[in-house]
Amino acid sequence: MTARKSIAEHEEVQINSENLISDFKALMVDAEDLIKATANHESGPFSAIRSKALDTLNNAKESLSSVEGTVVDKAKVVAEGADEFVHRNPWEAVGVAAGLGLLIGLFIRRR
Repeated sequence: MTARKSIAEHEEVQINSENLISDFKALMVDAEDLIKATANHESGPFSAIRSKALDTLNNAKESLSSVEGTVVDKAKVVAEGADEFVHRNPWEAVGVAAGLGLLIGLFIRRR
C-alpha cells in the first residue's frame, strides 16, 4: 500500500510542478509583451524599470530551466519506481488497472 501511495504522491507533485512551470512560462511571456509595449517610452523612469525588468526576466528564465531539468529528472525516477513496482508485483498492477478501468467505465456509462 505504501508503494502505491508514494507513487501517487510523486505523480501529484510532478503534475503540480509541471502546472507551476507552465504558468510561470506564461507569466514571463506576458511580462515580455508588456515590456515590448512600453519600448516607445525610452526616457525617464520607464527606461530604468524596463532594463531592470528585462534583467529579472532573464534571471527567471535561467532559474526556470534549471528547475525544469530537476522536475524532469525526478519524473524519470518516479517512472522507474513505478516500472520496478509493476515488475515486482505484476498481478497487483493488473488488478489495480482493471479496477480503475471498471471505475472509469462506470463513470462514463452514467453520462
